[in-house]
Amino acid sequence: MREWKQWVSVVATAAACATLFTSARAQTSAKDSGDWKTLFDGTSLDAWRGYKADKVPDGWKIVDRTLFKDTSVSDLVTKDDFGDFELSLEWKISEGGNAGIFYRGTEEYEHVYWSGPEYQLLDNEKADDNKSPLTRAAAAYALYPPAASAKPKRVGEWNQTRILAKGAHVEHWLNGTKALEYELWSPDWEAKVKASKFKDWPNYGRAKKGHIALQGDHDGTLAFRNIRIRELK
Repeated sequence: MREWKQWVSVVATAAACATLFTSARAQTSAKDSGDWKTLFDGTSLDAWRGYKADKVPDGWKIVDRTLFKDTSVSDLVTKDDFGDFELSLEWKISEGGNAGIFYRGTEEYEHVYWSGPEYQLLDNEKADDNKSPLTRAAAAYALYPPAASAKPKRVGEWNQTRILAKGAHVEHWLNGTKALEYELWSPDWEAKVKASKFKDWPNYGRAKKGHIALQGDHDGTLAFRNIRIRELK
């Protein structure tokens, strides 16, 4: 009996130490990360401009405190660049809708998707891009498919997206589920890029810092809200 009590005591002590370690690590992570910065709060587009433009393109507007578009329009990019970051936002899309969120995008090419990796936004049920897992919602477009458990909500409902990028490591999250993670510039990533259309743009995914961009050049309605970002250190 005494040995049993001693064993229980050892296990309890180890569990307590693990809890303290996890808590300390979480606090350190929070402390080492920057404060959240609002990119869209429902009232202002001051953090944005058009791709290769000085102002927000016509067609992007604020409707009921959402960032909204209902036709094909030029892409939006943040005025600021971001390297290591956590991005959080909500989005909803129309039936058959297709769009994307780009990160670490540059303006060296004609289009932002030729430089910045894409988090795919899609109506998985009726959009043309639903044929392959590589192009469904939360995919790293054309490169990495989302987990089967990471599913968008029905058309017309709000989805919650998180993108984490720190150095080479990237994670896509959808509605609280990790959809995927990958390592930029790894042999696996290099092989996937070489086998995709992105092979035609040698600087695709190479930038370590760049713009967040919202794709607008597909038809249909698209809305965002509660867009915020924090830099990771």
